[in-house]
Amino acid sequence: MHIAVAGNIGSGKTTLTRLLAKHFKWEPHFEDVVDNPYLDDFYHQMERWSFNLQIYFLNSRFRQVMQIRESGKKIIQDRTIYEDAHIFAPNLYAMGLMTNRDFQNYSSLFELMESLVQPPDLLIYLRSSIPNLVGQIHKRGREYESTISIDYLSRLNERYEAWIHTYDRGKLLIIDVDTINFVDNPEDLGHIFNRIDAELNGLF
Repeated sequence: MHIAVAGNIGSGKTTLTRLLAKHFKWEPHFEDVVDNPYLDDFYHQMERWSFNLQIYFLNSRFRQVMQIRESGKKIIQDRTIYEDAHIFAPNLYAMGLMTNRDFQNYSSLFELMESLVQPPDLLIYLRSSIPNLVGQIHKRGREYESTISIDYLSRLNERYEAWIHTYDRGKLLIIDVDTINFVDNPEDLGHIFNRIDAELNGLF
């Protein structure tokens, strides 16, 4: 079984992935942030490194999805292969930070990869307002994220909402993280557990 958690930067994907993995006894697969050789360069010079970064993420997540299906285990994944292709890469292209040639090359590669992978059995989307995202990003204090602008986050949020609105590859659970505090409130976390149970077991 493959569960995936999607959401903007700072929405709480990694934290929720850890909590769900612990509760449901799922194996967590996290985004490769620490070992990513392009991330720091990208945030300092987006136009130069955008294509390299997106190809790195695409390769990393494609490999991850293939391994998830081959393992036969119950796995929860922090961020999906779809987010790079439907949100991050098109946003960089629209902002003039990726050339048309690079974007077409990237899109063609994604289409090929997408035809070879299965979607997650359940997609959990963390919906968040910009002030909440900014607060969470500042709270965790990653140096390479300190230059992220509110405009950049807003553009990503708009694309996330557009993508989720048309998502039809499988079961979808939307969690509004502005109104629910799954980190500090056990009742809120329990509510999420119950909603996931209902989705996976066909209860409504």
